[in-house]
Amino acid sequence: MIPITGHTKLTCLLGSPVAHSISPMMHNTSFSALGLDYVYLCFDINEQTLGDAVKALKTMGVKGFNLTMPNKTKILEYLDELSPAAKCIGAVNTVENKDGKLIGHNTDGIGFMRSVKEHGIDVTGKTITLMGIGGAATAICAQAALDNVGEIHIFARSTSRYLPRIREVIQKLSALSSCKITVFDHNDTTALKHSLEQSTLFVNATSVGMAPNTDTCILEDSSLLRKDLAVADIIYNPWETKLLKMAKEKGCIAFNGYSMLLYQGAEAFKIWTGQEMPVELVRETLGK
Repeated sequence: MIPITGHTKLTCLLGSPVAHSISPMMHNTSFSALGLDYVYLCFDINEQTLGDAVKALKTMGVKGFNLTMPNKTKILEYLDELSPAAKCIGAVNTVENKDGKLIGHNTDGIGFMRSVKEHGIDVTGKTITLMGIGGAATAICAQAALDNVGEIHIFARSTSRYLPRIREVIQKLSALSSCKITVFDHNDTTALKHSLEQSTLFVNATSVGMAPNTDTCILEDSSLLRKDLAVADIIYNPWETKLLKMAKEKGCIAFNGYSMLLYQGAEAFKIWTGQEMPVELVRETLGK
């Protein structure tokens, strides 16, 4: 570990709760490995205390910080500029302090798309089926469109309170990307079957299947899967969801959200330091 000095640059996570976060281990391991005089800490900050915290961090000249729940949208009130993806999504998980100007980024989608490439899947010009319209799903949708995916078929519950937001995101993306994005009802099994037949990648970006409800699955009919369809589940607790087990039995390339987690952190690391995070070292340190 690099000793903290009078020159040490501060980076941190603002959220509530944050005690469970693996981000300090990821970033501090990387700072030490690369000999960077940085430190990463966690602060329990909620929507009520966020404004004061941001003002203080800006005054102190921090290099940057991450946001987790419940602060990813509230932070927009305190930023000077947004990246294209963050502007589309309307949520920020990484802030860069650039000479006193606070610039908001959303690295979740970048992390996911990098994990897709890691598994040897090329989705350029192809079709993706995406389940969900929450924060993670929206970030994935936006970055996939910006990364030149051909079509995205989104399946969401007709009662979801996020429907107006995803429609707004789609409208914004239409000015930045040629990707065709269509929203279908979650219960439209005919549309889902047709979508999966066309798709290169199927993504569960909902919490269905997450511990402790490990017996649930976003896809009830395993016959809709085929060997040349890649399957991603952003859940990593449990490590292998029911959906991923089903996909592997069909011979699909199947992976969880752990790489997405690492790579979204790696993108934040690069924004702050200009250097690549030693991801494999971080994996080894975390034992995953």
